[in-house]
Amino acid sequence: MAHSYNDDLRLAHVLADNADNLSMERFLAIDLQVETKPDMTYVTESDQAVEAAIRRTLKSARTRDVVLGEEQGEDEGSGPGGRRWIIDPIDGTANFVRGVPVWATLIGLEEDGEIVAGCVSAPALGRRWWASKGTGAFTGKSLMSSREIRVSQVSDLESSSLSYASLGGWDAIGRADAFAALMRRCWRTRAYGDFWSYMLLAEGALDIAAEPELNLWDMAALDIIVREAGGTFTSLAGAPGPWGDNALATNTRLHDAAMAYVGHFPDQGPPDQSWTDEPEDDDAEPEPDNVRRLGFARETADETP
Repeated sequence: MAHSYNDDLRLAHVLADNADNLSMERFLAIDLQVETKPDMTYVTESDQAVEAAIRRTLKSARTRDVVLGEEQGEDEGSGPGGRRWIIDPIDGTANFVRGVPVWATLIGLEEDGEIVAGCVSAPALGRRWWASKGTGAFTGKSLMSSREIRVSQVSDLESSSLSYASLGGWDAIGRADAFAALMRRCWRTRAYGDFWSYMLLAEGALDIAAEPELNLWDMAALDIIVREAGGTFTSLAGAPGPWGDNALATNTRLHDAAMAYVGHFPDQGPPDQSWTDEPEDDDAEPEPDNVRRLGFARETADETP
């Protein structure tokens, strides 16, 4: 019999309820205290208060478990359990600071190197999503008031919808041109950003989400929800799960095709153009350097403005 994470999911909902109350009390507050961290990202009093509250509850309810949070780092549990809670108190802090309602608390549970449960709560949107290993992914107001979600069945890039956070960062990993080419190939592109892209993917509202620079706490809860909804979540190097420094998530059907554009392998050196023996066409749009190498034939399609 598969292990049940129902008790952990119930606890995650309790943690999310408390986090929602704390964050909503300060959302849109004119005296919100905001600081800039050394990496030039924002941190607010709400980020710190939410993480502190989650840690207090976990210290009481899961004394053996390790806790890793964005603001306070990693605290050891009281015993060897192979379990770690991974917390982003407010994903989308820049939105929170500017009064944009697209932000959420992300709560993930890792067991023996695998994310096995996750909860994403976006109180300003009135939305919540969750999943645990082997039981599917859901959205709703509570465990008792929910509906199951599934990724889309779109199977070609020309019919797909792509979401991202921003264009910054793709240059840093040498994939800006490849990402732009993928955007042109897709039917529709929007920058929903942060957790929102991945939850829309899990619901089947879009088909591809990608970001070039992320941390574990940005991805842990998203990973299990996308996978349990039938999607695929990897790094840009193709490693399963949230363990890289970036992410590509798809409805699974499009994963290889999207990876052919934005797949990033830091140790492979400069792009090798020697794989093609076709004559150069000065008027042709350049293909991503690894499209043909991975065996994907380029198709011609009308581009959406």
